[in-house]
Amino acid sequence: MSKEEIFKILRETGALLSGHFLLSSGLHADKYIQCAQVFQYPKYSMRLARALSNKFRQDRVSVVIGLAFGSIILAHEIAKAIGAKAIFTERENDKMVFRRNFCVQSADRALIVEDVVTTGESLKEVIDLVRGKCRIVGTASIINRAQGYLKLGPKYQYLTKLKMNTYKEDKCPLCEKGVPLVKPGSRVEKEET
Repeated sequence: MSKEEIFKILRETGALLSGHFLLSSGLHADKYIQCAQVFQYPKYSMRLARALSNKFRQDRVSVVIGLAFGSIILAHEIAKAIGAKAIFTERENDKMVFRRNFCVQSADRALIVEDVVTTGESLKEVIDLVRGKCRIVGTASIINRAQGYLKLGPKYQYLTKLKMNTYKEDKCPLCEKGVPLVKPGSRVEKEET
């Protein structure tokens, strides 16, 4: 998929948002991608998942691990495209864990997926959770919005890179202007295109 096709999907589904957002990393941002808006539409979820799964066709993935809740659907769709099992991690006591009797086996070849990556910290938590329990073949995301190089497992693949302004709270111009801070999932305004 081209970057243009991906952004057309983001715009059509209302997933590309503008405002003042508190990211899970603690950073503030002027834009946010709410992939849950995309995942409402199976035709788009399937297209994005197939495009990502093609980057891992030769890796014999047996389990795709998503991070709750943003990438559960993505993990499921990639697993379906590859012919693997799909499971997900959840945050418990501020730590990523497997629940619901999910686990990996030593013979598994795991692909860990996230919808949007900013700092990669959540993916690194899951890598640490899985490391030593099975082989990690790679990590993947739809959007890479990191501002520098990320080392996320043996192989990190994404569909497109997106530069967005991110700020530490004490240096955020949006805070200085008094723009209300929104946690993703709250009511937000769609970007004007």
